[in-house]
Amino acid sequence: MLVEKKERVILGIDPGTAIMGYGLVLEKGNKMELLSLGVVKLNHLDDHFIKLQRIFEKTMGLIETYKPDALAIEAPFYGKNIQVTLKLGRAQGICMAAALSKNIPVTEYAPRKIKQSITGNGTASKEQVAAMLQRLLNFKETPEFLDATDGLAVAVCHSFQKISTSGGKSKTYTGWEAFVSDNKKRVK
Repeated sequence: MLVEKKERVILGIDPGTAIMGYGLVLEKGNKMELLSLGVVKLNHLDDHFIKLQRIFEKTMGLIETYKPDALAIEAPFYGKNIQVTLKLGRAQGICMAAALSKNIPVTEYAPRKIKQSITGNGTASKEQVAAMLQRLLNFKETPEFLDATDGLAVAVCHSFQKISTSGGKSKTYTGWEAFVSDNKKRVK
């Protein structure tokens, strides 16, 4: 039988080539604690490959400092400008490569899924997400850039997925017959 760790650290990243946001949470059972959040400013750099190098170095630094058990990352959205989408995909790939090089599992979440899990609304604003995270994790300071809370939101979203899928009494069934057989008192 596989024994699950009682605690785990989740690194969440909102990739970007101008500003990359990140957040780290410590998950203890069904509780979460804020470890860190911040941004990496890259907009002063002109060379795209230097930006990617800085993203890799910062991600590796976060991994070495906090030793996360999982990386959760926001999927790039598909805009009208294919060059921007390509650059975001590269930034995301660099973060994934850093985690995978240390055997850290990576999970990708769509922006709508992240917002939905934090606020209950898949079209929530960055400000609404930030306000909800402040309440959930009990911190007062408002980051200078909402990219920081976007990164934190990805980590919290990942934690919520684990809690809702493997915590408590949750179970997976192969069909209605299996469900009915295990839940005779619930079925009329």
